[in-house]
Amino acid sequence: MSQAVSPHLSPVAGQAAGPAVGPVMTTDPLADLRPYQLPDPVGWWPPAPGWWLLALLVLAVVAGVAWWWRRRRRARAAIVQAERELEALCAAFAGDGDALGLARGCSRLLRRLAVARFGRSAAAGLTGEDWLAFLDARGGGETFRFGVGRVLLDAPYRRRGTLDAPALCAAVRAWIRRQHEARATDVRHLRTRSA
Repeated sequence: MSQAVSPHLSPVAGQAAGPAVGPVMTTDPLADLRPYQLPDPVGWWPPAPGWWLLALLVLAVVAGVAWWWRRRRRARAAIVQAERELEALCAAFAGDGDALGLARGCSRLLRRLAVARFGRSAAAGLTGEDWLAFLDARGGGETFRFGVGRVLLDAPYRRRGTLDAPALCAAVRAWIRRQHEARATDVRHLRTRSA
């Protein structure tokens, strides 16, 4: 009894006839791959080195602006205070007529403002003609050496009533205002040099 073998079946039951090939091939070659895995999310701490540098830069800029603002505020406050004190000195002279007191007060006021504006080493040790030359060089023109400001030196030796108080107050006021303008000019010169 011979068994009839189907042309599509091999002599071994259940196997397809044809060349012997290794494992069975599927139609989608990617189906056997495992799904991809994402890396763990990056945490917010510690930050990358670039963020540290940016933080240091921001901190330096904030510190620089704070230093500049504080210095400017201090300089402006000294000028505003000097203007107020000058008005009080001139008003006191109008009330009591003490020319020597006005001259001394104006000299002390100018010296304090000069020390605040230019530093102790530049202004504190100056006396006599050097002091007047300093005031003229820093915004007085020739008002102090050859004009009404000369009274700051020789007020103790003048006769009473020979002081031109309104002119002295105006000269001191103009010098104080020039210091405020010079501050703004200094800042503008620094900006144009750095550009």
